[in-house]
Amino acid sequence: MSTTPRIRTGIGGWTFEPWRDGNFYPKGWPHGRELEYASRKLSAIEVNGTYYSSQKPATFAKWRDEAPDDFVFSLKANRFATNRRVLAEAGESIERFIGSGIVELAHKLGPIVWQFAPTKRFDPADFEAFLKLLPEKADGIALRHVLDVRHETFLCPEFLALARRYKAGTVFTDSDDYPSFADLTADFVYTRMMRTDASLPLGCTPETLDALAACGQAWRDGGEPAGVPRVEAGTPPEAKPRDVFMFFISGAKEKAPAAAMALRERLESPQ
Repeated sequence: MSTTPRIRTGIGGWTFEPWRDGNFYPKGWPHGRELEYASRKLSAIEVNGTYYSSQKPATFAKWRDEAPDDFVFSLKANRFATNRRVLAEAGESIERFIGSGIVELAHKLGPIVWQFAPTKRFDPADFEAFLKLLPEKADGIALRHVLDVRHETFLCPEFLALARRYKAGTVFTDSDDYPSFADLTADFVYTRMMRTDASLPLGCTPETLDALAACGQAWRDGGEPAGVPRVEAGTPPEAKPRDVFMFFISGAKEKAPAAAMALRERLESPQ
């Protein structure tokens, strides 16, 4: 698999009834082969099921074997690690998730998303205690952690400084419901687009898709796109190429595959 920084586009999960019967999957396509199909139309998938329940090592191995060699799975960490009053006490839940068999994905393991409840406020001491619990490796595989925070109290330089100190990414959630900020804190970028429109054939206007493609290219090439919301307006981070993950999540979910494929086409077409 190439180590050259690239932009990956994808969706959340691969089993969704409105994607069947010709909307994304061909009519009559077997449900048991949906990952096979989706992983060849997209370059990444964010797995939501790992947030709600534990998976077995054999399941991760099956996913690995069904997807192409250059495909990546981003995993949403189990909710028991993040939906708690005291994050410093999450150690056992974190260990259980990391040890559940995710390493079976091998080089197809993408970032791990630690999603926090919209009611979870930023407590600097407790949040740093949580970050200290996140391992850098599992069975020799380097782990990339990304923080999906959903309360406005995280819109502060102190949170960004903590994320950078522990080399954790922050999710740029393009949403009307949650804080949207694109400050960079790690050597990769993770975005979750949540504004797809059911009335549009591709879920987004061509202009929006063009703008998203330009953002992804700027991030990948080491820059920062103009016009994205940020907490800090100071010195830009070091200019170096980065992996970029761009997922269409929520919004008009039935349009997510079309939007992701259209964005991928723009990114991979000759300039």
